[in-house]
Amino acid sequence: MDREWGSKPGSGGAASAQNEAIDRRERLRRLALETIDLAKDPYFMRNHLGSYECKLCLTLHNNEGNYLAHTQGKRHQTNLAKRAAREAKDAPAQPQPNKRKLAPRKSVKIGRPGYKVTKQYDPETKQHSFLFEIGYPEIEDNCKPRHRFMSSYEQKVQSWDKRYQYLLFAAEPYEIIAFKIPSTEIDKSASKFFSYWDPDKKEYLLQLYFKPRPPEAHKPPPAPPGTLPLGQAPPPPPQVPPPPPPAPMGMPPRIPPPPIGGVQPPPPPPPVANGPRPMIPPPPNFTPGAPPSRPPMQGFPGQQQ
Repeated sequence: MDREWGSKPGSGGAASAQNEAIDRRERLRRLALETIDLAKDPYFMRNHLGSYECKLCLTLHNNEGNYLAHTQGKRHQTNLAKRAAREAKDAPAQPQPNKRKLAPRKSVKIGRPGYKVTKQYDPETKQHSFLFEIGYPEIEDNCKPRHRFMSSYEQKVQSWDKRYQYLLFAAEPYEIIAFKIPSTEIDKSASKFFSYWDPDKKEYLLQLYFKPRPPEAHKPPPAPPGTLPLGQAPPPPPQVPPPPPPAPMGMPPRIPPPPIGGVQPPPPPPPVANGPRPMIPPPPNFTPGAPPSRPPMQGFPGQQQ
């Protein structure tokens, strides 16, 4: 066979791995040039040797495809970020557009306003309410009082308590006053919450209603004493201590009386193994070989021997 495997008569041989790599790089270069214009890249430069350089990273590349691959690498991207940060730091501060600054009002406070608080209760809706009447006789011209609700955690005068909140009223040149009210949710409907400023009487009115608390779930009545609720197991019986042992029948054993005279008889001698038994000592008036003496006979009274 005078031709390579896989080739056709009249055509070149099969492409090698090197030729395939060259063709792939060329194809990728053409695709990249369709979306990237190297003429607008400030860091792309072609030297007198025909190769390409990156002026940012100072690297040398043989072709355009190699340079495009370098621009997507980590080194080139890091240098771009450093250059942008340095330019932003060295750039002169640009003048900001003129913004209207609101200077705080410096007015002399003349004290606290007079107020009146009325507690109310609606038996139909079962709602509690407050009616605040604040008087501002020396209020500034074209000024209207304002109110604001403040959480217990915003103020720094009293200790925090999540059960309460504060209602603030403010108007120049009076000091701000606050009322401590429950932290129950407020009914913001139009018929329940309203405020009104009377410029003739110079009196500020505000009325608020608290939402009624939801009714508690119905609880079953307590069980009478001696019975258990449904589904509850009876408690275990109390532990009773065991009864004492029975007393012995009959009279208790009698303790022998002590000997007369307080002299105890000598203890018997211990037995001797494989020896004669010890003899009992005779009484003091004993005569060997004589018969034992009998005790004298006693007669009846008046009887002679």
